[in-house]
Amino acid sequence: MKKLTCHCGEIEIQINLKKEINELMRCNCSMCKRKGTMVATINKDDLKVIKGKDKIKTYQFNTKVAKHHFCSNCGIHTHNQRRSDPNSFGVNVGCIDEIKPNKLFKLKTFVNDGQNHIKDRK
Repeated sequence: MKKLTCHCGEIEIQINLKKEINELMRCNCSMCKRKGTMVATINKDDLKVIKGKDKIKTYQFNTKVAKHHFCSNCGIHTHNQRRSDPNSFGVNVGCIDEIKPNKLFKLKTFVNDGQNHIKDRK
């Protein structure tokens, strides 16, 4: 189990990573490209809010399927419920307390093409 927190510490989330993080994802949709978050995908059941549930705000746009969660106090994006798989979350690995920046920025990252999402095609 790992602990994930926002910047101000109002939100604490416990996540169960089934495997070591060795590859991260960045999405190029209009929202994600602006926040620049690197995420790891976990099963919806592997995330539990321990503290600050009342501080979590949610932003949705376009199809209103994806849910982008952030702290109402410090504004840090902690996790999102994914549109491509609503049974999973993308967790902001920068919010995992024990991951140090020198390790984080050396991990392999791939781009998810959210700009051309299959659910947007007509």
